[in-house]
Amino acid sequence: MNATEIIKMSVAERIEALEAIWDSLMVANAKIQSSDWHQDVLAERRRRLHDPSAEFVSLAELKASRR
Repeated sequence: MNATEIIKMSVAERIEALEAIWDSLMVANAKIQSSDWHQDVLAERRRRLHDPSAEFVSLAELKASRR
């Protein structure tokens, strides 16, 4: 399947295809290794989470600030 064929699919068909791909990846989850840059991003987020000066907002507050 190529991009041209995918574009011809309805949105519902594309979503179904994405779900099927995601399900197949979940089966292979133990074999999937995150890249180094992704591990670095996660480590930085963990560090910031434990920073006493960190400030957090709720999802509702974030959405309201984007309007």
